[in-house]
Amino acid sequence: MTGKRTALVLGATGGIGSAVTTRLLADGWTVRAMHRHAAVQSGRRGDTGGALWVQGDAMQAEDVRQAADGVSLLVHAVNPPAYRHWDRLVLPMLDNSIAAARAAGARLLLPGTVYNYGPDSFPLIAEDARQAPLTRKGMIRVAMERRLEQAAGRGLRVLIVRAGDFFGPTAGNSWFSQGLVKPGRPVNAITMPGQAGIGHQWAYLPDLAETMVRLLQQDARLDGFARFHFGGHWDPDGLAMIQAIRRVVACEGGRPDVPLRRLPWTLLRLISPVVPLCRELVEMRYLWSVPVQVDNRRLTAFLGTEPHTPLDQAVRTTLAGLGCLPPVSQPQQVGQVPQ
Repeated sequence: MTGKRTALVLGATGGIGSAVTTRLLADGWTVRAMHRHAAVQSGRRGDTGGALWVQGDAMQAEDVRQAADGVSLLVHAVNPPAYRHWDRLVLPMLDNSIAAARAAGARLLLPGTVYNYGPDSFPLIAEDARQAPLTRKGMIRVAMERRLEQAAGRGLRVLIVRAGDFFGPTAGNSWFSQGLVKPGRPVNAITMPGQAGIGHQWAYLPDLAETMVRLLQQDARLDGFARFHFGGHWDPDGLAMIQAIRRVVACEGGRPDVPLRRLPWTLLRLISPVVPLCRELVEMRYLWSVPVQVDNRRLTAFLGTEPHTPLDQAVRTTLAGLGCLPPVSQPQQVGQVPQ
């Protein structure tokens, strides 16, 4: 992407929004981060400290339009917390971003999910695979991408980068942090949502953000409606991530045989009528019951390679970021390709 390099990030305090903000700043972008409590955020330190925090609400079209004035990129990484009120909030927020990006002449970047797909697209999902989701959230994600594709037909430039489940130092709202381990505590047990023998795909957020920025660096080569799949870390038997956590914990002086517990799906289902988060988690159980992998061959052909941090290093940084291990003393080296 050439010329002015100013981006607006919606959801900059979330996992992927924070990672993309950090990477854009490192690449020399001017980044505006919109937040309903901008003054509070601007006083906090961190990797996103170089961002200009602007007051605004993603549900207010005029707030988004004003914040996006003059930008060349709008990152739509905002989601209702804990899956609350998706049916009422998700599409209106996206509509506001579409209108603001169009008014500014900016490209809109959306982090995509595998929620869009049902079993007919498994186990290896191509970019053009049929989107026939089984869940309410999946239907909303499909509607989001359809609106973006329609907007692209009217001149909006769109980039969607789809990935598996997030993990990373800022991934506080993720299966890794809400399922496998408990943030802020030593790793005394690991919870397993899936089953042994069932593969699962993980996306390390710094690598995903690096990939997005590398794609943006080649904006002139991107289609008006560009969609790529990010491979990340493929766990072929559902145990590789657990084994990596155990290795990292052992290297930090913890026990090498951290106990493994099964996620109590039956209990979650029983309490889901009164605990909304449990209801939303149970809805996604099917993604842990069968192998689900996105096909990244088009991405690697476009970029030449996909940024990839070794799994143990990524897990160590993630656990430190979640407060489960001491802070990492050395800067994170993102995007390494194992030899």
